Amino acid sequence: MKRIYLDHITSTPLDPRVFEAMKPFFMERYGNPSAMHQEGLMARDALQKSREQAASFIGARRADEIYFTSGGTEANNLAIKGVAYASQRNGNHLIISTIEHPSVMEAAAFLETQGFVCTRVPVDREGRLDPEQVRAAVTDKTILIATHYANHDIGVIQPVEEIGRVAAEKGAPFFCDANAAAGWLPIDIQKIGAQLLSFTPHRFYGPKGSGVLYRNRKARLQPIIHGGGQENGRRAGTENVPAIVGAGLACELAGREQAERAAHAGVLQKRLIEGLLEQVPYLILNGPPAGPRRSPVNVSVSAEFIEGESQLLLLDHQGIAVASGGSCVSKSLKASHVLKGIGLDEALAQGSIMMTLGRENTVEEMDEVARALAGVAAKLRAMSPLWDQFQKGRIDSLVKPRPKTDGRMNPLF
Repeated sequence: MKRIYLDHITSTPLDPRVFEAMKPFFMERYGNPSAMHQEGLMARDALQKSREQAASFIGARRADEIYFTSGGTEANNLAIKGVAYASQRNGNHLIISTIEHPSVMEAAAFLETQGFVCTRVPVDREGRLDPEQVRAAVTDKTILIATHYANHDIGVIQPVEEIGRVAAEKGAPFFCDANAAAGWLPIDIQKIGAQLLSFTPHRFYGPKGSGVLYRNRKARLQPIIHGGGQENGRRAGTENVPAIVGAGLACELAGREQAERAAHAGVLQKRLIEGLLEQVPYLILNGPPAGPRRSPVNVSVSAEFIEGESQLLLLDHQGIAVASGGSCVSKSLKASHVLKGIGLDEALAQGSIMMTLGRENTVEEMDEVARALAGVAAKLRAMSPLWDQFQKGRIDSLVKPRPKTDGRMNPLF
């Protein structure tokens, strides 16, 4: 049975071209880039090429503005903690949204235990930040404004250019988490106006084990891992040369192919959303509709009267891989803080699943997934006490409420 993989936000298959580029650095060019011999120089040259490829990918003006980490989580932690520690003489106030990735949320929460203060700006029902609310949150103690380009759970695209202008007007550094956007949405660091930006190539056909942090040379950044002087003194530890080589080529390929990949994913996204809404009753799309406000790879839905984990397991049994909540928190069985952040009812949040598309997916697969989820939902509802109570008229639907006696409809939330 050929499996259908719809979890590309957590990781993508390695591009064969990337794999071929990495192979020599495992067995032949295995030198430490900090060493002065020929083997070390070859590894160092490879790192420099990857730095140039990553810089070009996001429109950075200098290759030495690129720092390699172990992944997106470390890059996010380095940006937030590194700026906070380096700037604490000037202030102790951070600004994030209520729907950031856990690596951002938890980094900010940790800093609060160290005497820093964090304002969490709410979002609207689609998950979108209002730049004016960000502006209103800035104080004379603000040392960092941080938010994501595209949301990892619901795909909403934030007005990062507008937020970047607010940060510039207020004289506060701006950090953009582009981990859920890179490879699928165009990134121009000059237009975004961020002093720091992170992404991880394993989400667009690069290898795991390598993350990227862009840092404008004017931005203060204190290391959070101490040791040798690697990465210009900002990130100690021997670099993962094979992964970094793969990351660089993945950036180059994505830069050339991004528009084509995004267009293909957009067609699939529209087909899948339409099929799900047509075939699965009492189901809603979380976040904005398909279009310019949503990442083309993301489909997040909530089915009423059933749980997301049960849907995931039954779909997996049928050869379809999806996610239930963010991959970094899915083991907790808690409703996604992102869905709570957009005001989704707890029952609907518990019934959510997330599907993220890739270049290898097909229209035929989207039709198969819609049919499969319709069958899964029917099977689970047949066993659901909530569905039984709804059928007997003892509880109402949040998705499609029954008319009130006065002819009006109940609100969704």
